[in-house]
Amino acid sequence: MKKILTIILSLLISASVWAQSPEKMSYQAVIRDVGNTVIASQVVGMQISILQGGIAGTPVYTETQTPTTNINGLVSIEIGNGTAVLGTFSTIDWSNDTYFVKTETDPAGGTTYAITGTSQLLSVPYSLHAKTAESVAGGQASAITANTTKISLPAGGAEGATLQIVSGVPTWVLPSVSVGDFIYGGVVFWVDPTDDTKGLVCAVIDQSTGIQWYNLSNTTTGATGTAIKTGQTNTTAIIADQGATETDYAAGLAKAYTGGDYSDWFLPSQDELNQMYTNKAAINTTALANGGVGFANDYYWSSTEWINSNGYAYQQNFDDGFQTNFFPKSSLFYMRAVRAF
Repeated sequence: MKKILTIILSLLISASVWAQSPEKMSYQAVIRDVGNTVIASQVVGMQISILQGGIAGTPVYTETQTPTTNINGLVSIEIGNGTAVLGTFSTIDWSNDTYFVKTETDPAGGTTYAITGTSQLLSVPYSLHAKTAESVAGGQASAITANTTKISLPAGGAEGATLQIVSGVPTWVLPSVSVGDFIYGGVVFWVDPTDDTKGLVCAVIDQSTGIQWYNLSNTTTGATGTAIKTGQTNTTAIIADQGATETDYAAGLAKAYTGGDYSDWFLPSQDELNQMYTNKAAINTTALANGGVGFANDYYWSSTEWINSNGYAYQQNFDDGFQTNFFPKSSLFYMRAVRAF
């Protein structure tokens, strides 16, 4: 039995200015497997049909495509630009009836379509609507008219959100995440217990296998936050104190990291680092599957400075989980950046 794919799309229309029929329609969707896990950075097989008259209506056009999802599971295609199986997209009479978009997806990239979804075109922009040019006399068009219908979209779509129809209303919806998911540029290692669309990811690689905590200056930076959600504040405080030669020390190197095209990475706090150790096995599995590396059985730096001495900061051994502030800031330890989403 085919599973239902929970997607809804943002429909953007590309067409000629004049009365000529449009040639394609832009379509976006987030692809998830039957376990609701985002299918990221993967070729998928898709069959797209335009149905007339109802959710089980007659297909007037069908095509196939093999797009590649991005790191958030998003595919972007142009309906009308695939391999036609039935009908001609440019000859659809959009004014004739109500129409639905049906998608069938094979996550493996083939034609065994195991995921389906159907959504009504609730409103058709003017370039797809019926357009008529009045009679042409003497080689000149006396007038051109067009019916114009606008789609109102909600503002404030956050990073990673998809536009879905919820109770008949267009709504931005963020994906739920779990520890071990590959999303937002890294591997999820902590999920907010009050909101499973928010959390922390770590990079899939170490940014250094041996870097000092400080920039050759044993000063009190004020980076004493230990709890989850304090690593970013710690990192900002360290960089403000230690200077601009960022890649010479752990917090600066974390801030300079741009993995996944994100620029808001930071050095994890003491508790954030411990969550990474706690979920080391899940992180390693996902990192290795996405071109990364597993954690070394060695010490990693946190961004938490020891409150009793400006010469020491906390580190954690990823072999046995032991956290300590015994080693000075000049020690050379591993470092892996994290970011919040």
